[in-house]
Amino acid sequence: MMTDDLVLREAVRIAWSMYLATHSDVDIADQRLCSMSRYLSERLRAGETEVEELACDGLAFLDQLPVDSW
Repeated sequence: MMTDDLVLREAVRIAWSMYLATHSDVDIADQRLCSMSRYLSERLRAGETEVEELACDGLAFLDQLPVDSW
């Protein structure tokens, strides 16, 4: 069984790598990564413990962010 920290890190890694693969204009150290990480941490504390579900939540979070705000 993975610890919460490992679950979170893996979900963030998967979501961010997929996001970067489809958004070539986004820098690897973009502030959206931090925002998504905080969001996924909240989802984990709310009871979502599946890496894949969290990664999907992370992608959905990133997709709903306004493009012009970054």
